[in-house]
Amino acid sequence: MMTPRERVLCSLNHEEPDRVPIFFGSSGATTMTITAYEQLKSAFGIRRETRIMSRANQYAQIDEEVWERLPSDGRPIFPGPPPSALRRDISADAFVDDWGITWRKNPAAPYYEANEAPLGSASADDLSKYPWPELSHPSRFKGLAAEAQAIQQRGFAVVALSGVSIFEQIQFLRGLDTWLIDLADNSDFAQAMLRRMTDMMKASLTALMDAAGQYIDVVITADDMGTQNSPFISPSMYRQMYKPLHAELVATIRARSKAKVFFHSDGNIFPLLKDLIDVGVDLLNPVQVSAKDMGDTARLKRLFGDRLSFCGAVDTQRVLPYGTPDDVRREVRQRIKDLAPGGGYVCAAVHSILADVPVENVCAMFDEAIKAGKYPLSL
Repeated sequence: MMTPRERVLCSLNHEEPDRVPIFFGSSGATTMTITAYEQLKSAFGIRRETRIMSRANQYAQIDEEVWERLPSDGRPIFPGPPPSALRRDISADAFVDDWGITWRKNPAAPYYEANEAPLGSASADDLSKYPWPELSHPSRFKGLAAEAQAIQQRGFAVVALSGVSIFEQIQFLRGLDTWLIDLADNSDFAQAMLRRMTDMMKASLTALMDAAGQYIDVVITADDMGTQNSPFISPSMYRQMYKPLHAELVATIRARSKAKVFFHSDGNIFPLLKDLIDVGVDLLNPVQVSAKDMGDTARLKRLFGDRLSFCGAVDTQRVLPYGTPDDVRREVRQRIKDLAPGGGYVCAAVHSILADVPVENVCAMFDEAIKAGKYPLSL
């Protein structure tokens, strides 16, 4: 039997561990929303207040009592909030975050939505005057090294949530439509915005890795670049505008640790996968199998599996919410069959599990991942 940490690192080095590793609550994309988590805890008879990983996304932090029943091979650490002159509560259902973005609760959804872009009409000159959050402030990283060391000593992989996401963060600050127009027709502003955001994210990464990098096994980065059918921007625009910046961010991690780089992007980003490999991404998440070109996981493994590992792929759009427990088990077996040979797969749901997923389906997913994920694979 390997320790959970050994299992994760073995798989991410494209070797076969004792079983397929599992991430549950190791990041926002691998956890549950608060309402879903409270349903799960109620079914398990666990009564304690739910801790929040992200207020806007309503991501729950998983408790050890739950991990004892639904295991995860990774444990998360994350910096504290940055000093910000903008953060404030508006009401019980609305707040302004560290960046000045206003979020309001969507009564028809389990999360908040950004509905005011504070830099929607800004010019390049306005960027130097904006009260940006202090992402690299030392207070954010105090105690992280001890926390990470304790996780490693317990045998788990340390998964650090970096908060790095340049496309998505700018999208919320500028507004998606406006930002896409900027990229196509307002190049000077777009370049200035990308440069400022990248420099802030690099400073934050530097502080995180200097504080705890020696204990970090996986670093979470993200940029939601895909729609259901295609990337938001063309591959050529990605290569011109974003790829060099993603390479800078990965290089910042590489210079300060041996951590594997986890990159999260929803949607169909198949046309960008070679580019993400080029910049140094080790682990792709969430492998949204319901998106065009992402559902043939055997093809993904065949084309990219020698250079890229995969995390996720258990469908949350159809199978988990609407299937039976047997359907869920079949889904898990299929993804393990396609992605796990030779290592390079971490089993997880495609994105956070919502409240429309029955508890018995959640349990079936984990149970089957453990049963079917034992090496040598017999599927």
